[in-house]
Amino acid sequence: MTTFVDRVELHVAAGNGGHGCASVHREKFKPLGGPDGGNGGRGGDVILTVDQSVTTLLDYHHSPHRKATNGKPGEGGNRSGKDGQDLVLPVPDGTVVLDKAGNVLADLVGHGTSYVAAQGGRGGLGNAALASARRKAPGFALLGVPGDLQDIVLELKTVADVALVGYPSAGKSSLISVLSAAKPKIADYPFTTLVPNLGVVTAGETVYTIADVPGLIPGASQGKGLGLEFLRHVERCSVLVHVLDTATLESDRDPVSDLDIIEAELREYGGLGDRPRIVVLNKIDVPDGKDLAEMVRPDLESRGYRVFEVSAVAHMGLKELSFALADLVGRARAAKPKEEATRIVIRPKAVDDTGFTVVREEDGLFRVRGEKPERWVRQTDFNNDEAVGYLADRLNRLGVEEELMKAGARSGDGVAIGPEDNAVVFDWEPTVMAGAEMLGRRGEDHRFEAPRPAAQRRRDKQAERDEASQEFDDFEPF
Repeated sequence: MTTFVDRVELHVAAGNGGHGCASVHREKFKPLGGPDGGNGGRGGDVILTVDQSVTTLLDYHHSPHRKATNGKPGEGGNRSGKDGQDLVLPVPDGTVVLDKAGNVLADLVGHGTSYVAAQGGRGGLGNAALASARRKAPGFALLGVPGDLQDIVLELKTVADVALVGYPSAGKSSLISVLSAAKPKIADYPFTTLVPNLGVVTAGETVYTIADVPGLIPGASQGKGLGLEFLRHVERCSVLVHVLDTATLESDRDPVSDLDIIEAELREYGGLGDRPRIVVLNKIDVPDGKDLAEMVRPDLESRGYRVFEVSAVAHMGLKELSFALADLVGRARAAKPKEEATRIVIRPKAVDDTGFTVVREEDGLFRVRGEKPERWVRQTDFNNDEAVGYLADRLNRLGVEEELMKAGARSGDGVAIGPEDNAVVFDWEPTVMAGAEMLGRRGEDHRFEAPRPAAQRRRDKQAERDEASQEFDDFEPF
């Protein structure tokens, strides 16, 4: 049965925003009390958060589909819908989030570090929030926006200070078991270690973590053995320890050739050339092992390696090795740049950025892309003429109609808003003010209005013209 998983594909879905409510307040002796439809609640986010108590991605291997809850719709009486609950997914320290193409989206290191993998949809505005001086009685509300759907890949890269690398059965598991309190599986056959093991070592005042990486063999960087699956766990380590077997029973192997082969695999994998190395000649409790260690030690030291002769079984040479590793770890920690205060980078939009694009495609279709127009389309109830006219006015004030004219669009041409797989397509009819001739002044009900003096009517008319000429204000509190 699988107990350790360090790579999974996860399908996450954020919650949908709740729909706004179109409602009119009614009570005795006050039949037209005005719009009182509440706003819809926002959908819940899907958030990945580092949890130190989690060490594997096993839960997501068995249940790869995760979804946050939806926002509730608004109700009459100015009652807003309840927000959807965020779904927080705990992940191990050192988890890398990638998209399906392999691009890194986030690198989660440190307890509490979080990343929003899928953002919940915003709730739709109710007709009470849509009311204004010009639109006193909206007969429509905005729909909630669907939440994000994402397919992501989670990769675990072990966060440790020291990595033990070497051939299978070189004694790495035995070494970590005597240096720390870790209890890995130990046996006298290759590939005993099938998952990385972590141990905590205390040497003087220095406390560091040590990782036992499953055995490497020639061709590991190309997928042979278990090496390719677990070489990623070496990437975050500050120090590499070559554990060489001086008592191997294989006639075609010796410590020097083992070192050369493992180094070749590390170079092939890439990104590890700057890590300090230590060589450990293990199993010197065996007579032949002690003799071989003394023979190869001068050759290894001439290459610039610090060499330690140890025996994990007999507990020989372990104290010197432990303090030498603590010294290297301390130097690596001191060399790391100090964390700076969080910086907020502000990137103002260009003065000529309209927030959308209009492109004429080969088939003659004009496609409009942009965050605002695409969201507005998703929020529109196309069964409600007033809502459609409101959308037309929004697009017109954003400048979409003007850009279509510049792009060469004519009456009756097809216009699509959104991506190819989820677009709204319609035949374009240019107007002076989009939808105004067709539906008049939407949302106005003269039953709400008392008779006004002529001077007041003139001032109101002028205010309407001034408001129509201003840039469209996309104020939405959710």
